[in-house]
Amino acid sequence: MAERLGGMGAVLGEQLERARRACGEARSAILVEGVSDQRAMETLARRRGRDLEADGVVVIPIAGATNLGRFLDLLGPRGCGLSLSGLCDQAEAAEFARALGRSGMGDDQDAGGLAALGFFVCVRDLEEELIRALGVEAMLSIIESQGHLRRFRTYQAQASHQHKRVEEQLWRWLGNHKIRYAPLMVEALALDRIPPQLDDVLARV
Repeated sequence: MAERLGGMGAVLGEQLERARRACGEARSAILVEGVSDQRAMETLARRRGRDLEADGVVVIPIAGATNLGRFLDLLGPRGCGLSLSGLCDQAEAAEFARALGRSGMGDDQDAGGLAALGFFVCVRDLEEELIRALGVEAMLSIIESQGHLRRFRTYQAQASHQHKRVEEQLWRWLGNHKIRYAPLMVEALALDRIPPQLDDVLARV
């Protein structure tokens, strides 16, 4: 799979092909927006003692919320009928709700309605949830462990970022590094600090 340092990191055609294969090989699919979300989910599953492959569960990054309908057509009730769940960013919740409604899975427009369908909403996005759960000092320790602390400090010193809270600086800086850092953040968290959306998704599959 081709990936970039940041952004969605998923190649749509390759993920659609994975979805087609999942119809014959899996019983459940977790649909997430990008590769960072996929890696976070897979890391948590391992930490929770889950073998997703043995359980017949595949985590598929859909390369952005606007592509959800294509995956639901393949995997949902009008496709091969897999059990589906997933994660989305707060800004994309309405897009997810519309796609789920068109697919025949439901038409609820709020986060509570999406949760009832097995799709859970991160406030802003998963990385912000993880930063909040870890705290600033733990997050800086992770960045230092990757040899990026000096780079982050240079970013902080830029005039356009100096006025922001450290949590906001971390979140914006991670925008270009999230594929690398999302699994590291999940790995570093105490299990009782895991954002509930992640565990809620796992509980559905």
